[in-house]
Amino acid sequence: MKILNTCKNLSAAIVLLGPLCFGQYQFEVKNASKNYNAIIHINNCFDGQCREKGTVELFDNKNTKVQTFTSEDLVIQLKEGQKLVPGKTIQLTQEQSPVIIDDFNFDGTEDIAIRNGNMGNYSADSYDVYVFNSSRMAFVKSAELTEIGSNALGLFDVDHQRKRLITTGKSGCCMIFTTEYAVIPNKGLEVMLEKKEDMTQEDQVKVITKEKKNNKWITRTKVYPSDQYKR
Repeated sequence: MKILNTCKNLSAAIVLLGPLCFGQYQFEVKNASKNYNAIIHINNCFDGQCREKGTVELFDNKNTKVQTFTSEDLVIQLKEGQKLVPGKTIQLTQEQSPVIIDDFNFDGTEDIAIRNGNMGNYSADSYDVYVFNSSRMAFVKSAELTEIGSNALGLFDVDHQRKRLITTGKSGCCMIFTTEYAVIPNKGLEVMLEKKEDMTQEDQVKVITKEKKNNKWITRTKVYPSDQYKR
């Protein structure tokens, strides 16, 4: 870290310290999806992780660069004992990757989520989300998807069969909140279900579910013995 902080002011040391100062840590995510691979560049790696400003270069299966993305707080968790060599490409597993590719808006094309810090619920992972725009032939940042991808316990789950995006959050030890969204073409997200699991009483779980059906909200409340309840 001392080298990283000092090298900006030591112009005479640029030649010797360039790889350390100018973010020459490079990672690759092969088969990030069925259509794409990713090359990641990041400046700072320390204490078992890499983070702060970084770039993600997206390539198709023909090794043609598709687009470059920037994250102000890209985060990569390193494996125990994983050695980094400036200038050398390091392979990342899917579990380590700060890039998640899926069809988030159910239009038949893949979209991309890129890690941007820990701004989620209880400092969980947060993501900038870009959807593929067929008119521009480019990925365009979605304000709505970025918002729900940055405020929950990590990125939302994608239910392709039901075409829902599902976020989970919590409050303290004993409250869990689940929200399901439908993606409405040319309109945006619409909340379709809200569920609260209340475990404040040790021997029971109170589940309150609000679900939208035929444009009407239906509320159901059920109480389960805590030793029989399964999420």
